[in-house]
Amino acid sequence: MPMKSTENRVLSRIYGKKRGWVFAPGHFRDLGPDTSVRKALQNLCNRGTVRRLARGLYDYPKTHPELGTLSPTPDQIAQALAGKDKIRIQPSGAHAANLLGLSTQVPAKVEFLTDGANRTIMVGSRHITLKRTTPKSMAAAGRTSGLVIQALRHLGQQHVDDKVIAKLRHTLNDEDRRALMQDISLAPAWIGDIFRKLATEN
Repeated sequence: MPMKSTENRVLSRIYGKKRGWVFAPGHFRDLGPDTSVRKALQNLCNRGTVRRLARGLYDYPKTHPELGTLSPTPDQIAQALAGKDKIRIQPSGAHAANLLGLSTQVPAKVEFLTDGANRTIMVGSRHITLKRTTPKSMAAAGRTSGLVIQALRHLGQQHVDDKVIAKLRHTLNDEDRRALMQDISLAPAWIGDIFRKLATEN
């Protein structure tokens, strides 16, 4: 009976989060003992209600009438890992550039900076890496400025030309561009110069 009760509570939370939610057993710590939660998730996997993505990582998958069962995004997976361990994450590298439209490359290896431990998991054919970094590099995590800093660092100063700046100006709205100035002290000098251009020019 306790096991069934835990399973019902776990299932109720999953349904409440709706399809597409990515989660770990740690998201249910308040609902019962870890062994009971893991057994409940195993039962739900066996019934096809949830899907096991990797060790200790699951989702309540979305489906598409033509494409079938959809895969979660790297950001959904990283957010699930961050939520489980109460850490912060920041997209970096080619993934950051792709999110801002500065690159059409969809990397097979997706990297996030974190203030937590290093970790790499594989979901399908995609590697998702959490890379521990300095407090300063995480100071703007979760904000537009943090994403822009990481994207420009990936491109490199010599590759950031008027075309890249124009693309950012088009992608970022007025509020985003004004917000860059609040975090300008966290950016390298050359990126700070780009922040000023984006904030002051139309």
